Amino acid sequence: MNNKVILTAALTGAVTPKEIAPYIPITPQEIAEDAYKCWKAGASVVHLHMRDDQGLGTMDKHKFKETIDRIKDKCDVVINVTTAGDHRATDEQRMEHLAYVQPEIASFDAGSFNWMPGGVFVNSPQFLSKLGSVMLELGIKPELEIFDSGMIHCCKYYLEKGFLKAPLHFQLVLGVLGGAMATVEDLVYLKSLLPEGSTWGAFGIGRAHLPVMLTSLAMGGNIRVGLEDNVYYKKGVHATNQMLVERAVRIIHEADKAVATPNEARQILGLKMR
Repeated sequence: MNNKVILTAALTGAVTPKEIAPYIPITPQEIAEDAYKCWKAGASVVHLHMRDDQGLGTMDKHKFKETIDRIKDKCDVVINVTTAGDHRATDEQRMEHLAYVQPEIASFDAGSFNWMPGGVFVNSPQFLSKLGSVMLELGIKPELEIFDSGMIHCCKYYLEKGFLKAPLHFQLVLGVLGGAMATVEDLVYLKSLLPEGSTWGAFGIGRAHLPVMLTSLAMGGNIRVGLEDNVYYKKGVHATNQMLVERAVRIIHEADKAVATPNEARQILGLKMR
């Protein structure tokens, strides 16, 4: 299993409109269809946000349920849901879908910071303590979203206090203005801080997605692609989620590695097998 790479497809995010990314999925039907296409192309995991009828991010648990039911009817891809899909949502609204849809993985954004230039991305210690407890109770694997080095130290604190359980799984997010830069140096430094025995992956925003992907693969990490993070295949060419997954699969194979199947990803992450 040391040669297996977990490939996550982040399908839509909470913000990007079709005017910028014409192939981005918005409705539950579109998101589920893209999830199926990405699974067929080789994705191990799909990371899900939902959109409301105006195309804005929402934490509507019914939309999560409809989308996930559609995906499960067609394939066995690992389901990973956001807990940060709507800046208007209360702490409770950010968590209420977890018990309702029972995902295998959910995001745990490990701290607050200035998401430049838009505003503050708020993840209070009180919210994260409660979120960790809820995930432990429901048997959901937290994906610890790391935007800067201090968040790794916060995760160690939540682990010591019993709000998280080892082994931890980290997703290193590089290139958000206000967080760590999408450089080899930043990625190497963040990786050096992770607790021993953790699993991890990394991705870069926008044009940084390829350099970060290649660096992560070289360092033995997992990777994430998708229209949530990057809307172009190359300069001037709009991407689809399927295109980005297919290219990532080719790069993984060229690196003499293999893409983890969904069940192999479950084994690596300690999830229940399907």
